[in-house]
Amino acid sequence: MKSLIRGALLIIIAAAVLMIVNAQLAKSGAQAGGNTLTVYNWGEYIDPDLIKQFEKETGINVIYETFDSNEGMMGKIEQGGTSYDITVPSEYMVEMMRKKDLLIPLDYSKIPNMKNIDPYFEDLPFDPKNKYSIPYFWGTLGIAYNPSLLEGQTFESWDDVWDPSLKQEVVLVDSAREVIGMGLNSLGYSLNSTDPRELREATDKLKTLSPNIKAVIGDEVTQMMMNNEAAVSLIWSGQAADMMSENEDITYVVPEEGSNLWFDNIVIPRTVKNIDGAYKFIDFMLRPEVAAQNADYVGYSTPNLKALDFMDPEVTSDERYYPDEEARGHLEVYKDLGLEMLGFYNELFLEFKMDMK
Repeated sequence: MKSLIRGALLIIIAAAVLMIVNAQLAKSGAQAGGNTLTVYNWGEYIDPDLIKQFEKETGINVIYETFDSNEGMMGKIEQGGTSYDITVPSEYMVEMMRKKDLLIPLDYSKIPNMKNIDPYFEDLPFDPKNKYSIPYFWGTLGIAYNPSLLEGQTFESWDDVWDPSLKQEVVLVDSAREVIGMGLNSLGYSLNSTDPRELREATDKLKTLSPNIKAVIGDEVTQMMMNNEAAVSLIWSGQAADMMSENEDITYVVPEEGSNLWFDNIVIPRTVKNIDGAYKFIDFMLRPEVAAQNADYVGYSTPNLKALDFMDPEVTSDERYYPDEEARGHLEVYKDLGLEMLGFYNELFLEFKMDMK
């Protein structure tokens, strides 16, 4: 009798352990896929209300993580420690990631709202036929400045930033391609130059800008400009829009020599676990009214042509943020220059920053 009781107890215990294991596996599966979607995006790059709306509509729980550089993002995707279902690289990084086989080809039968994207932003060199990526936001790099803090200076040319009257008035974003690119553009060279002579000339010219530079910083650029702590900044168009919404004295311009035309893009990385959820999320974000709300919140330009009908015409007709095709002809998209050349850019940028000290 005791052996029967002991056997029954063992069966009950084994069943309980099996139930616990199954529950843990189910929980793990939900975290890695199923009713969970893990999105890896830039900070403050989506309206949180839209995430809540998506969750309510689909029953999918969104885990939202952020990164502050393309390179940092790609590093985590390569490591594969987290099952990211969606991420948002810039154009040159899409090119790098597809070369490294870190992205899956898109099934457009599951993305009917792709029809809302402006054809101008499709089939670009970094991703022919949009095999791996969908445009999310786009914009320019230029100069934000506050005329009320200046003595009549304007910024039709990059060379205007070198004006001696701007001593300790200029802040730059802490980014190698943008700052070295400013030097290249000011000399009439390509933003994608790989010519060591041109890059050396651009760096040497940037060093002569040192007396005018107040700081080389990250997101703090926006706050400094809004608080009138600096008069001029090298900045992206969306951050300039944030500045202008808080400080009506600030304006924004893209210099006549040209500048960077950039694109951030939605992709599905190889780490995906919830691929059905990823497609639902992409198609949701491409709805015109959703894309319009997101653009209003983020402040950058949307490539969603149908979304423009839901937005303030004063915004969409402002050529500082929605330049026409002729104006875009003076702009240049970053290319993947390869790790070795990117390292060279970073070395020159560090040299420039060290020279300021």
